[in-house]
Amino acid sequence: MAQEPSTPASGTMNRRRMLAASSTLVGGAVASASAGALGTKLDAAAGAPQAAPAVNANLTPPTVQVRGGRLRGLREGRTTSFLGIRYAEAERFGAPRPVKPWEGVVSAQAWGPVCPAPAQTSVSGDELVFPHRYWIPNEHCQYLNVWTQDLAPATRKPVMVWMHGGGFTNGASMESYAYDGRSLSEFGDVVVVSLNHRLNILGTLDLSAYGAEYANSRYTGTQDLVAALEWVRDNIEAFGGDPNNVTIFGQSGGGGKVVSMMHAPAARGLYHRVIAQSGGNNAYRTSDPAVSIRQQQAIAAHTLRNLNLTGSQIDRLKQIPYTELIEQGTAALVSAAKEVGVPRLGWSVIADDQYIMREFTDYAHGVPLMAGAVFAEFGGTLTTGDQKNGWSAQDVDTRLATRFGNRKDEIVAEFKQAFPHMKVQDALYFSATSRPGVKNLLGRKLERGTTPVYNYLFTWEYPINGGITAFHCAELAFCFHALGVPQNQLATGGGPEAMALQDHVAGAWVNFAKTGNPSQRGLEWKPYTAVDPQAMIFDTTSRSYALRDDTLVSLITAPAQS
Repeated sequence: MAQEPSTPASGTMNRRRMLAASSTLVGGAVASASAGALGTKLDAAAGAPQAAPAVNANLTPPTVQVRGGRLRGLREGRTTSFLGIRYAEAERFGAPRPVKPWEGVVSAQAWGPVCPAPAQTSVSGDELVFPHRYWIPNEHCQYLNVWTQDLAPATRKPVMVWMHGGGFTNGASMESYAYDGRSLSEFGDVVVVSLNHRLNILGTLDLSAYGAEYANSRYTGTQDLVAALEWVRDNIEAFGGDPNNVTIFGQSGGGGKVVSMMHAPAARGLYHRVIAQSGGNNAYRTSDPAVSIRQQQAIAAHTLRNLNLTGSQIDRLKQIPYTELIEQGTAALVSAAKEVGVPRLGWSVIADDQYIMREFTDYAHGVPLMAGAVFAEFGGTLTTGDQKNGWSAQDVDTRLATRFGNRKDEIVAEFKQAFPHMKVQDALYFSATSRPGVKNLLGRKLERGTTPVYNYLFTWEYPINGGITAFHCAELAFCFHALGVPQNQLATGGGPEAMALQDHVAGAWVNFAKTGNPSQRGLEWKPYTAVDPQAMIFDTTSRSYALRDDTLVSLITAPAQS
């Protein structure tokens, strides 16, 4: 565990102290010059009762006892937070182990390190609407964060564990300003947990061909997720959480991660509900474990070759600096794909029917699932820059005809039926390719599932730059109830419409975590079935109805006609 930071030397001067000192000097000069004229008033004031000095709520910060030792957190308004808690330890390519017990009290008042990732050389195209922040990278990144409203173990509040996006390549628990566990904890009176884990070459490199020590190296990142959930099971009561009511939720790659837990026998009993947002590992069922393993082992072989190492020198791979390791590993993704005859390979988690099963595990059939997506995902006005809300009727008709050709009229009719609350030109941005994946996930769960499944589609338009259609990540600030975070207000506007919508979205997430049913007062959400494909449409006016868009999806995704 990291030691507490040292206290700055008493002589250190920063801007705040400098301004305070300057104010004291100026105030003293004015007081001296005016003392004679105001002597009577000053004497009277001196005898008046003085207000008690404000005391920092963290002068004596909160502490908790977990299995490894004591942790020191922070009071942040109504919320108590513990940041940067080490939940496991591991060597490179090794399985996570429990943290060794420690003496004294360890600080949990700052974010823990994040997993190193490939270097970024350009600003993300969604930075305006989904602002990011970055932190200190370290391979030893098994850290999590906890926000709670009550530290009493007997309160046993629902627990919501967030698994971040970025696939198995990049991302972190604090990367987005939208990932605000404090806001969600306060709004829903729940215990919120977010976590970091090993990614990319550190979390998925398959070295199983080089000895028993590396038999599960392709799952080290996934094993970190399981280890974090084990830590929650063993320790969350100390934070007022209920280890028997844990919801895991994630978006994009995080959606794939939470669904992968439903395929993992090792995760049995560690969670009780799942929310998958814009992701879900739909390829597991149709994959061939032998083929998948061969592809992953090819990546490892090419990485060794790029580093001028042989199989007998495998242990030297642990000492290669990360920057060199990821550079050569990234090159290996390209050359290995050519060797095995596939268009591309990535840092992915495969199903081998041992650690990750191709089908849902038996226990997962009783786990409630909520899954959905956003309207435009990667193909909306955030990408195109279109000012579609200012088009004339002729402009709209021309663009629809150019895009859809002789399918235009049929697509328009189907779109109006599916989305009566939207403008007809929005059909140009509907992410028809994401809907089949979501419905496939829900359908697989219904095959043997014993609990309801729920579907949603977030369609609200961000009121900036002429209107930004719901983009990949658009719902995150809403489900975290984080529109009050200043960085999230710029693009959302922070107006009453947005604030009301975040109440509905976060309310649904919280209710699902509490009861397995996301309905709320005034907003009933019916379960999804093949016969009655109900979906909650989150927008200015939200409602649940049977979203029958199969024909629309087929028309939009059909090959263009010459």
